[in-house]
Amino acid sequence: MSKRPHSPQESDIGTKRPRPASPKPFNPIKVATPEAAAAVDANPPAKQLVEALGDVVKNPDKGDCVVYWMRMHDLRNNRAFSNACEQARRDEIPVIVLFVFSPQDYIAHDRGARKIDFTLRNLAILKKTLADMDIPLHTVTYVPRKKIPEKVLNLLGSLGCKRLYANIEYEVDELRRDIKLCELALPQRVQINLSHNKAIVEPGVIFAPSSGKPYAVYSPYKKQWLKIVNDKLEHYLEEAADPTANDPSVRESETFGPLFETEIPSSIPGFELDDADKTKMTEVWPAGESAAREILLRFLNTKARTSQLGPVNPLADGAEDAAKHNRVVKYGGDRDRADKDTTSRLSPYFSSGVISVREVFRTTMRLFDIKKIDVNSNAGVGTWFSEIIWRDFYTDVLASFPRVSMGRPFQEKFSAVVWENHQSPEESRGPASKDSDSEALSRWKQGKTGVPIVDAAMRCIKEMGWVHNRPRMIVAMYLTKHLMIDWRVGERYFMENLIDGDLASNDGGWQWSASTGVDPCPYFRIFNPHSQSTKTDPSGDFIRYWVPELSKVRGPDLHTPSTSIVDKLKYPRPIIEHKEARERAMRRFKNPGST
Repeated sequence: MSKRPHSPQESDIGTKRPRPASPKPFNPIKVATPEAAAAVDANPPAKQLVEALGDVVKNPDKGDCVVYWMRMHDLRNNRAFSNACEQARRDEIPVIVLFVFSPQDYIAHDRGARKIDFTLRNLAILKKTLADMDIPLHTVTYVPRKKIPEKVLNLLGSLGCKRLYANIEYEVDELRRDIKLCELALPQRVQINLSHNKAIVEPGVIFAPSSGKPYAVYSPYKKQWLKIVNDKLEHYLEEAADPTANDPSVRESETFGPLFETEIPSSIPGFELDDADKTKMTEVWPAGESAAREILLRFLNTKARTSQLGPVNPLADGAEDAAKHNRVVKYGGDRDRADKDTTSRLSPYFSSGVISVREVFRTTMRLFDIKKIDVNSNAGVGTWFSEIIWRDFYTDVLASFPRVSMGRPFQEKFSAVVWENHQSPEESRGPASKDSDSEALSRWKQGKTGVPIVDAAMRCIKEMGWVHNRPRMIVAMYLTKHLMIDWRVGERYFMENLIDGDLASNDGGWQWSASTGVDPCPYFRIFNPHSQSTKTDPSGDFIRYWVPELSKVRGPDLHTPSTSIVDKLKYPRPIIEHKEARERAMRRFKNPGST
């Protein structure tokens, strides 16, 4: 979907600035040049930030408060918040929580309205929880994004804050923002404290012993991850200490008292959901850490239910406890089944930090009396753990090879592959208009490709803001290999429509499917969507639910309906046949640049 920023009103403590009469459209460059990507890879911003943190102010004045800057991956108690509370307790001053809305960053990262709405709903719950501890959650909106470091420091000055705490975000733009923050804070004698929190094993720890370089293949990364974590299990799975409440007198402060009155907006201009979609997202994805924990416990303790196939509340009544046949125990054999409620559905909560991955490991290990993480010892739990470790891997890739967050393929040799796009990402500084979609791309987005499993998955995304991982792979492979449409177009569409959008995991998945990324699917391995359909939806329930035109079709015809069937049922014929598509993709990937 195309978005244009509205130039939200900026606000600080007690100040309001008028909205510009004619704001210039914000159209960030989506794809860096090969030269720019190579330069960033040669000197990663993550490394630069670590160096900058070595030069921060060592012994600042105590100040009047400690500020914790909460970010989009941190919507719960976490390391930075815990550290900020501990510092405030030692100094006997209050801790203040800050959240910065940056619409230009949302545009640059293709964050969708569903993701923003989920963030706002979680912030509303957090604000009440923190207020009960006499901790204010203050929100501000800053435009332009390049001024955020300066504006945050100005805000800290107005609060009398000399210590800022936050967790590190690993996208290039955010790393550069924090590097600038460190630079500007030095002359103001403000101490910047940034923590690793998103991954269990932070980027930069795991590397190939022979080369000293980060891994670009998952299997050896996972092997090292398991060794490192199991050697210091308590350290890596330790959760942050609970936050310490402020003294109630903070509410009487002329400076801090008004912060309790800051409202969490119901929407961000340019990222509004219509009422029906907002209601559905609230039902299907309940906000809050308590809801996330209950969803986890349902996955660990209850059977799969056919009633949970579609856009329904994951905490609906009727879940049946089962010690030996619960979803996680059967995950090893059922994880690719889209026709059953076999997955945890925790991805939105992981990507927003509403539940800690460390907590997920600890809870699961305690329930199954697991002393060491072994991805092979338990077919269900071990397989699930292995899938979660992929999140750490892709975060490590994002920090170690920053080119992937700049719209570049990890394997630059495939940048010359000829795509069928109406418009290449290099030619578009901002999101392409819906009106300019090619017919093939439009049919893919609408779930009208004529391939039932693809259409079911795309309609699920449109309705639910989420879809099972195996169908994600199928539709991504179909777009990039059958329709030969640039993977970055699909990556953007997912980020704009999925409630669990996460740049690291989303880019990793799309580049895997397009054979352009780290540890990719080989270019000559091209999913046959019809055979994939029989594997991921053997009962046909997933297709019949999401593609009602085919609701009465049974057997093999459901996965590969004949021309007579589709014409009779008014279901579209396939855009392209598999054999023809495969031959074209093989030709173009084998010799990038050829048509």
